[in-house]
Amino acid sequence: MKIKPIHCIATLLLTLMCSAHADMTLEIVTEGAQMTPIAILPFAGDGNGSHQLSDVVASDLKRSGLFDPLDTHEVTPAPADVDTVNWSTWQDKHASYVVVGNVQDDPVSHHIKLNFRLVETSNRMAHLNLSFEGSEDQYRFIAHHAADAILENITGYKGMFSSRIAYITQHGAARSLKVADSDGFNEQTMLNANEPIMSPKWSPDGRRMAYVTFELNRPMVVVQTLTTGGRRVVARYKGSNSAPAWTPDGKRLAVVLTKDGHSQIYLIGAEGQSAPERLLVSGGIDTEPFFSPDGQMLYFVSDRDGGPEIYRISMSDLRGSPERLTFGTSYAVSPRLSPDGKQMAYVQRDGGAFHVMLMDLATKQAQPLTDTALDESPTFAPNGKYLLYSTQTGGRGILAIVSTDGRIRQKLTTQTGDVYEPVWGPLQ
Repeated sequence: MKIKPIHCIATLLLTLMCSAHADMTLEIVTEGAQMTPIAILPFAGDGNGSHQLSDVVASDLKRSGLFDPLDTHEVTPAPADVDTVNWSTWQDKHASYVVVGNVQDDPVSHHIKLNFRLVETSNRMAHLNLSFEGSEDQYRFIAHHAADAILENITGYKGMFSSRIAYITQHGAARSLKVADSDGFNEQTMLNANEPIMSPKWSPDGRRMAYVTFELNRPMVVVQTLTTGGRRVVARYKGSNSAPAWTPDGKRLAVVLTKDGHSQIYLIGAEGQSAPERLLVSGGIDTEPFFSPDGQMLYFVSDRDGGPEIYRISMSDLRGSPERLTFGTSYAVSPRLSPDGKQMAYVQRDGGAFHVMLMDLATKQAQPLTDTALDESPTFAPNGKYLLYSTQTGGRGILAIVSTDGRIRQKLTTQTGDVYEPVWGPLQ
């Protein structure tokens, strides 16, 4: 079915502004994935400053593993609209789509506006006619939103380029909690410490981060606002305070406390204003809580049947018997639900190796997605099509991405030190 041209203007209101330096190196491997040839033509008026929006859009689509952006750097002058595109060139190069646009740069307000069209090469039918704008130092966010729109129009599912990731880096005794664009650019440091930092978790709206810090030589759960840097201690009870998990409404956190003995799961206010409410009662260790997207189910890890396994229980029947989900292994941890609640990623030990697994929650069938040996902390992209996790290569901690069908793989490495405990944030 042909899609008629649509006309729409969207304005971005973006708040995080940092340098566009990339502190990570990206390597992409595709295994049998069919890639769509696409030509992202240089945008007329682009590149007057330090930005180059067309390059960012092309890079985003390439790292999805679904597109093969053609080399367009020799296209001069940059076509400002579809009427000035040399269509025969891109037909000869078998481009399925062409993206053509222009950038308007206001030197007074330092704002830029990207206008672009996504055009099907075979019939010159415009699938998208969009505009995004923001300040000059937000040019990468503008390009990420354009790439998201292109991906969604062609594939039918949402993009993830305009999201951010958080992770922990370590170099010697120095540790840092960092936030970056999903491609590793615009890195921002939230916290530097010489003590452990653990378990970062984005709030559902992407404005706050909960994590565990040992800054006072004891574990405590902190919530930090990204735009202001303001921090609030929400759990500092006797013993251990760990494993925060946001409720879907962002108003509360599940945390693991040992204040009454062994590790158990409690519910607290995200502002730390309420007394902890114990959710489960068991004679074993319950930890690593995670809520289903609708908030109706609580997933967690427990050793109540021996070794650590993954369970779930209805929030409306917390005194009932939890359902065990993992079998055939003596070690299954780190449950993470896909945004649609239909799949669960987790880490399973097979012999001496730790792999990221993916379970279909309707059938309870699970399959390994990784072939490395020391995988940890899986986290879904906001579109549910990719998983970010940490692993090791050459004795160093790195981040890696795998598509949920296992065909697209990426590695993100830092120049120095180790990186671990990633968590993928919501779309911005």
